[in-house]
Amino acid sequence: MRRIAVVPGSFDPVTLGHLDVIERAAGLFDELHVLVVHNPGKTALLPIGRRVELLQQSIRDAGLPGNIQVASWSMGLLVDYCLEVGASVLIKGIRSQVDVAYETPMAIVNRNLAAVETVFLLPDPAHAHVSSSLVRQVAALGGDIAPYVPTAVAEFLQKAPV
Repeated sequence: MRRIAVVPGSFDPVTLGHLDVIERAAGLFDELHVLVVHNPGKTALLPIGRRVELLQQSIRDAGLPGNIQVASWSMGLLVDYCLEVGASVLIKGIRSQVDVAYETPMAIVNRNLAAVETVFLLPDPAHAHVSSSLVRQVAALGGDIAPYVPTAVAEFLQKAPV
């Protein structure tokens, strides 16, 4: 039986911390879906299509394994996507206790709704302080985001007004 997992996120934009979690998750599963999701509680900087493109390019540039697929999902429950692709596990990167408190109720509901388990991965300490919202704020104020994001993202955001 193939082990299939999903790494969901807004990836607005993708960070080096995201890539770290994606790479480590890809080593644990036969097939990994990296899913760009719409979060109605957030105002997005980048449209979903652009986030998908930047994720695909960043994964290629990093030389990550070929068992990774990038997709988007904006309608319905996350577990609906999991059921559609045969995934039984969600992977969530956890940076702090705040993330644990936020993610735990969702993990329980996802297990109750569709028997989809959630696995929390701790970040590489080098990336534990980085979030997409922090990157957006630094970029908006003209700061250097290159230490926090893949090259494709840094180049794109330097050209595009944030």
